[in-house]
Amino acid sequence: MAMTAKLRGLYAITPEYADGSAMLADIEAALAGGCRIVQFRDKLSDAPERVVRARALRDLTRRFGARLLINDDLALARLIDADGVHLGKDDGNLVVTRAILGPEKILGASCYADFAAAQHAVAAGADYVAFGAVYPSLTKPGAAVATVDLFFQAKTRLTAAATCSTCAIGGITVANAPPLIAAGADLLAVITDLFSASGDSAKITARATAYQRLFEEAHA
Repeated sequence: MAMTAKLRGLYAITPEYADGSAMLADIEAALAGGCRIVQFRDKLSDAPERVVRARALRDLTRRFGARLLINDDLALARLIDADGVHLGKDDGNLVVTRAILGPEKILGASCYADFAAAQHAVAAGADYVAFGAVYPSLTKPGAAVATVDLFFQAKTRLTAAATCSTCAIGGITVANAPPLIAAGADLLAVITDLFSASGDSAKITARATAYQRLFEEAHA
């Protein structure tokens, strides 16, 4: 496990963009609002374009002192020297990935609604485990439903004495996020509610700030 302190706060995940410059503008707006963790998720671009976009995001996040993770692509994460990688259930072996990444990089794992999978991920060296969808999701409408009880369970049995964080994902908004934080979610992974105003930097910045304020109030 790489981290010495838990990851916490808004976790921005990139939606699909036809235009890489639009992606960078939106992410910069989120970073300006206090977001310090970004995941590059791009299922549509070809490999050369993905490298270009990932490198540009790496430079941008470093300028803000933020971390960049790559979704489901260990080779790309290593190529651009990202801060870590996020793996889904069928995207690679966590133990092998941790060995390749080394101890200093971040490893995240999707655990859906499966607490046993989260236990396995923590044992394999994951820095955070993601549960979701916690609410109906436009990005993944058929995703398994993760209840708030999973975060209470993880808080008491999985992460209380460790540096592993819990991440909530799926249908999250500023309005429905507080119960997740209260239940123990350290990270809120957000796509639609953050970037639905794509192209309007002021709105994205304000929304990111609102998410960060929820964490500040909960941990004051």
